[in-house]
Amino acid sequence: MDYSIEVISVNQMMLIKNKLEENLGKKVIVKAEVGRKKYTTKEGILKSVYSSIFLVDIQNGDDFSASTFTYSDVLTQTVKIIILDDVKNNDIKKIS
Repeated sequence: MDYSIEVISVNQMMLIKNKLEENLGKKVIVKAEVGRKKYTTKEGILKSVYSSIFLVDIQNGDDFSASTFTYSDVLTQTVKIIILDDVKNNDIKKIS
């Protein structure tokens, strides 16, 4: 059994987690796969980062609802995160 693939995946997920921790509280755009070649795109705020998941408050008009995602979702590109540094969206950082 090749453990090097497993180590690479864990290291990449830690890098994703660390990058998200650096951007806590910032506005994000989340593009998530909802089916075969179908995606939903939502805007929200990166609220929390935990050991295996992260939480985004998704904006729906004036209301917010919490959505959780895993780092493996980002690693496998099932979920894509774009960090918005300012309200004008002039400086966009793409994590995945």
